[in-house]
Amino acid sequence: MVERQHERWCFTYDGRRMDRVGSAWKRSLARAVITNFRFHDLRHTWASWHVMNGTSLQELMELGGWKSYEMVLRYAHLAPEHLAEAAARIERQLEIVEQSPTISLRQQ
Repeated sequence: MVERQHERWCFTYDGRRMDRVGSAWKRSLARAVITNFRFHDLRHTWASWHVMNGTSLQELMELGGWKSYEMVLRYAHLAPEHLAEAAARIERQLEIVEQSPTISLRQQ
């Protein structure tokens, strides 16, 4: 087996540079019983994973080569669990305030 590393290209098991994804992609999807999925959908997953792991939208825009935030937002879909974690951040802060003997949220 020939192993090659390159900053831009991927290589097949026999050392040939991959110029396009075609029948191998389709066969892989069929073997995995995955339907209604395009190779381009991986770009959406990549962008979403970045955001969920703390990459800023500005950084993602540069990494993905997008020219507007509108396009970044079209690609970076957040999972419901990630949004629940974001919502819980403020809940944790409120719990700290409510438990503090020196801070009152109630009017006196």
